[in-house]
Amino acid sequence: MLYYLFEYLENQYQVPGASLFQFLTFRAGMSVLLSLVLATVYGKRIIRMLQRKQVGETVRDLGLAGQQEKAGTPTMGGIIIIFATLIPVLLFARLDNIYVILLIVTMLWMGVIGFIDDYIKIFKKNKEGLKGRFKVLGQVVLGLIVGATLYFHPDVTVREKNYSVITTEYRLEQVQGGEVKSLVTNLPFFKNNQLDYAHWIGWMGEGAEQYAWLLFIPIVIFIVTAVSNGANLTDGIDGLAAGSSAIIVLTLGIFAWVSGNIIFSDYLDIFFIPRAGELVVFITAFVGALIGFLWYNAYPAQVFMGDTGSLTIGGVIAVIALIVRKELLIPILCGIFFAESLSVMIQVSYFKYTRKRYGEGKRVFLMSPLHHHYQKKGYHESKIVTRFWIVGILLAIITIVTLKIR
Repeated sequence: MLYYLFEYLENQYQVPGASLFQFLTFRAGMSVLLSLVLATVYGKRIIRMLQRKQVGETVRDLGLAGQQEKAGTPTMGGIIIIFATLIPVLLFARLDNIYVILLIVTMLWMGVIGFIDDYIKIFKKNKEGLKGRFKVLGQVVLGLIVGATLYFHPDVTVREKNYSVITTEYRLEQVQGGEVKSLVTNLPFFKNNQLDYAHWIGWMGEGAEQYAWLLFIPIVIFIVTAVSNGANLTDGIDGLAAGSSAIIVLTLGIFAWVSGNIIFSDYLDIFFIPRAGELVVFITAFVGALIGFLWYNAYPAQVFMGDTGSLTIGGVIAVIALIVRKELLIPILCGIFFAESLSVMIQVSYFKYTRKRYGEGKRVFLMSPLHHHYQKKGYHESKIVTRFWIVGILLAIITIVTLKIR
C-alpha cells in the first residue's frame, strides 16, 4: 500500500524521498526489518495471549530426553510467522503482482488448515487433529489453484532472448525478447538446462501441447503436498523447522532476485521471469518472520509453531520454488525435509514388510522422523538442530552453485 501512496506523492507533488519506494532493494530492506520487529516485539505478546488461552502442547510419552518439560508450552506460534510476514508484504509489496497474490493466498490457505488441525488437537482434546484425508484435500485444492494460476494466468510468462539484435558490444536489447507463455523449467547440472513439461505429452500427436496442464497441475499438487508435509515432519524439536526453513527461503530469495533481473538472468543463462523480482519483498518479510520466531523457538522453546506454522512454511516454499522454476532443485535445497519424510516412509514400509513376512515388525531407525533417531542415540536436541542447520547451509550452497554448473 505504501508503494502506491508514495508513487502518487512523487507523481503529483514531487515529494522528496518518495522515489525510494520504487526501488526493490529499499522495500525489501524495510520489509525484513519490519518483520523482525513484529516477530520479536509482538511475538512475545502473542505468546502471552496463547498462555492465557491455555493453548499448550500436549506431549505424548515417547521416551525422549527432556520431552516432559515441553508439556504446556504454547503452540499455534505459526500465527506469529503469518502475522509478521503479511503486514510488511501488505505495506511494501506491489499488491497487483500475481506472484505476490498467489503467495498471500498460499499462506492464508495453509495457515487456516494448520490452525484447524491445532484447534482440534488443543480445544477438542483430540490428539489426531484434523483427519489426514481432509488435510491432504486442502493441500490438493491449493495445488490445483496454484497450478491453474501458473498455467493459465496471462502474467505468468518468461522472456525469450532476442538473438536477432546480438552485437559484439553488450546491450540490454540482446535479452529483451518477447514474453511468452511456457512450461519450461530449469534442469540442474545439464548444459542445455531446459525442460519443457509440454514436450512430455508431445508424443500424443499434433496439438497435444495445449493439454499440458493435465500433466503440469498434478505435478504442482504433488510438490505442494510433499513439501508442506515434509516441513510438518521436520517440526519436531526446538528451532529445527524454523531455522532450516529460513536457510531454504533465503536461498530461494537469491533465485527470485536473479530470475527477476534481466541482466543477472542473462549473465547466468537462466530464465528471465518478468515481475518475479517482486517476490523478494515477500521473501525478505518471510525470512525476517522466521528468524524473529526463532528468537522464541530456539532451545529451550517458549513457543511451538504447530501445524499452523509448519504446513504454511512448506506450502509457501513449494510455491516460491515453482514460481522461480526451480522445483527440480527441491530434493537438494529441501534436503532436510526430504530426509525427514524419507525416514518415515522407510520406517513404516520396512516395519509393515517385516511384520507381514516374519510376523514381527522390525525398524531401520531407532525412531522416526530422523531427528528423533539421533535423540534416541543420546544427542542433545540443540546439537542435532545445529548440525541439521549446517547440512542445510551446505545444501543451499550446492543449490546456488548449480546456477553455474551446467
